[in-house]
Amino acid sequence: MSETKDLCPCGSGKTYAECCELYIKGKEKAPTAEALMRARYTSYVKQEIDFIINTCETGDKIAQIDRKATEDWSKNSTWHGLKILRTEDIKEGESIVEFEAEYTLKGMHDIHHEIAGFRKINGEWFYSEGMMRPTTVVREGKKVGRNEPCPCGSGKKYKQCCGKN
Repeated sequence: MSETKDLCPCGSGKTYAECCELYIKGKEKAPTAEALMRARYTSYVKQEIDFIINTCETGDKIAQIDRKATEDWSKNSTWHGLKILRTEDIKEGESIVEFEAEYTLKGMHDIHHEIAGFRKINGEWFYSEGMMRPTTVVREGKKVGRNEPCPCGSGKKYKQCCGKN
């Protein structure tokens, strides 16, 4: 297998085995909020939904994660990369990580830009909350007009085939 194929999806430059796999497979705990953020991104790429769910803070005031929606986003997206924009320690045991996760879903290219909050609870980092930063979604490829032939090859107009709402 080529060296590039073994690189961790988080963009650290390390191999998956010496990077996020250690946290995702439970061999080690993420030492920092950024390390946890990188492992969570990698979990989306590798479809490790349990890790994503298990690294979310729980409690009465914390929103529950939607497993099905998370799984669908993970499996149906093509992941292009993670960019850490900044990390900041707010106070002891609380940090934020601002990041962009680039992906394509259903022919639409998007960048998930978030300022994520993390808390250290009993010596372990957890994702606590996130604030989205809106970005512009860009269509990949040419837009198909309603009256053009459907790109699926059916011979029908797009509006009568795949373009039906």
